Formats: sequence, structure tokens, C-alpha cells
Amino acid sequence: MNDVAADETSSAPSAKHYSLWQLVRYMLGLGTWGFGGPVALVGYMYRDLVEKRHWISESDYKEGLTLAQLMPGPLAAQLAIYLGQVHYRVLGATLVGLAFVLPSFVMVVALGAVYVAYGGIGWMQAVFYGVGAAVIGIIAISAYKLTSKNIGKDRLLWASYLASAALTVITQSEIVWVFLGAGVLVWLWRAPPKSWFGGRLHGLAAPVAAWFALNPADLHKLGQIGAYFAYAGSFVFGSGLAIVPFLYSGVVKEYGWLTDRQFVDAVAVAMITPGPVVITTGFIGYLVAGFWGAVVAAVGTFLPCYLFTIIPAPYFKKHGKRPAIVAFVDGVTAAAIGAISGAVIVIGQRSITDWVTAALALVTVGVLWRFKKLPEPIVVVVAALLGLVLHPLMTHI
Repeated sequence: MNDVAADETSSAPSAKHYSLWQLVRYMLGLGTWGFGGPVALVGYMYRDLVEKRHWISESDYKEGLTLAQLMPGPLAAQLAIYLGQVHYRVLGATLVGLAFVLPSFVMVVALGAVYVAYGGIGWMQAVFYGVGAAVIGIIAISAYKLTSKNIGKDRLLWASYLASAALTVITQSEIVWVFLGAGVLVWLWRAPPKSWFGGRLHGLAAPVAAWFALNPADLHKLGQIGAYFAYAGSFVFGSGLAIVPFLYSGVVKEYGWLTDRQFVDAVAVAMITPGPVVITTGFIGYLVAGFWGAVVAAVGTFLPCYLFTIIPAPYFKKHGKRPAIVAFVDGVTAAAIGAISGAVIVIGQRSITDWVTAALALVTVGVLWRFKKLPEPIVVVVAALLGLVLHPLMTHI
């Protein structure tokens, strides 16, 4: 009885120190200025909500990061949805998720309209030249903070972390089985089950994304867009960058909706706009079928990750403090942070193309290390301006 009571007490939610509107307003801001892709975004949430404001507990953040890594879909959006559910249930998850995604969706739709009207966005390459390099510095600092805070001196966690980082660099992707394996390893080492066959299995529900369509223009094409992007959102694991090769095979090779150049521009749009990288699906949808194409593509991408988060979240809240679950979460977290650190190298290979971009990345790290309270948007704006100036010069050398 005492053990049961203790377990119920430990699984009780932590005290609220904020209103739902405050969290929604924060996510609106993060979705508006949060550059750097999924790795940087999850780092911002940790820094702002756990370390600075103390709205979210360390354990709640770890559980959310673990769930986001285990479920398919965009990492940062799933973590935001989970954090919204921590104290405000489904309403919080819904409003926070919308607040996080909506700003970048509006931006990519606006950019899509400009792109279609003027036949391409050549200046984006110059902007991305500077921003992409600065983003590497931002991600590196975020990865360092997550590593130093969560891994500590535990040798088993370090082993999981290093193995995950190495595999991320080697395979150029994030492998869900590595996260699961690390979680199981730490669980069996720290809190092995007393009985292998006497307990009940608490499965995590895996919803299938709904097929949906809207009513204007070409219903057949909108149906294709909705079905394809719902499939992509349901079966692609890892960070937002993991969906890029999957999208290329579909929208360029299979359906022929975009040319190679248009697809590269779509990825550039995702990288130079704040918020989740996966929002590039909205830009692609706009190029394929206008405004409603953008809406259908974005909803198709994000609805599965929303469902994959809110359905298993109560399970995490109820059972997340048990020793076996804590050990599993620690193992998955270590592997997840290792993958994030490895992603710094993977993304850096694409963004660091010459000595100028390498210098920009190193300067960004130095500036953020020295001026810890400097807002990242200022760094991004300066990098964008430098890119506009330096890119034309470097292309003529």
C-alpha cells in the first residue's frame, strides 16, 4: 500500500506557475523568431521554460523529449504540444501546437505567393548563405547545454550518447531503434524487472492519420496532397530535417509536383524562416495547389504528430515516475541528445561550404558563449545581412 501511495504521489503533476495564455504567447513568440531548426528549438524550450521561467519541470521536459523522439513526426512541434498538455490537457496541447506552427505557416504562405508571382527567390540563396552558417553555431551551443545538463558523469548515458551521435553522423539520419535500444539498456541496467512475464504491457496507441480534403479548386489534387503529407507525417521519424529526403522522393520523383530547383528553394524557405523546419510542406503545398494546397499539406503533416502526442501523453504522466520508466526515459534522452549533437555535424556539412561560412559559424558560437543573454534573432538578422553582401562576392571568386 505504501509503495502504491508513493507511486501515485510521485506521478502527480507539478505545480503550475503560469497561465495557459502565457504559454501560448511564448510559443507564438518562439514560432515567430525561433530560428535554427528542431535542435535549436528544443534547446530554446529547455532554456526558457525549464531553466529561466521554471514553468516546466526537468522530468516533464525529459518525458516530452522522449515521446517526441519515439513517435513519428517533427520533433520540436511534438515537444511543444506535449508541454502544452503537461498542465492544461488537450486544450493546452491544441492551443500551444497551433501557436507554435501558425507564425511560420503564415510566413511560408506569403513567401509562396511571392515565389509564384515573381518566378523564384534568388536572394534566398544569399540569405541562407549567412543564416545557415550562423544556425550551426546556434545549434552547437544548444547541443552543448543539453549535453552538460542531462548527461552528467553517468558512463552508461555517455555511451548511449556517443553511440547515437556517431550513428547520426554516419547514417545522416536519426534512427528510432537507437533511442529505444538506449532506453531499454538503461532500464535493464538500473531497474531490471522482477518478473519478465508477470506484468501487464501498457501499449502506446498509434493512431493512423485521417484522410481529409477541402472543398475549393481541384479536389483530386488536394486529396493527393492531403494523403501524401499525412503519410509523411505518420511514418517519418526524427527531426524535421529527416523528412526532406522523403519529401524529395515523393513531390519531385513520384508525383512530379516540383522541379529540383523548386524543391531546393522550398528547403531554403524552411531554413531561413523561424519555427519548425517541416513547415516547408506548407510552401510546397502552395506551389502545387495555392493557398488550400498549403493548408491541406500543413494539416496533413502536423495532425498525425498531434495525435501521436496527446494520446500517449496521459500514460507518460501516470507512469512516468516509476524507476523503470525513469531509467528508460534517461536512456532515450541521452540517445536523443547524442543524435542532436551528431546533427550539428550533419547539418554543418550542408551549410559550411567555404572559409567564410566556417568563420561565421565559429563567430556565432563565440558571440553566444560570451553574451549569453543576446537574443538569437539579432544574430540571425546580422547573418542574413552578411549573407546578402558576401554571397555575391564569393560566387565571383
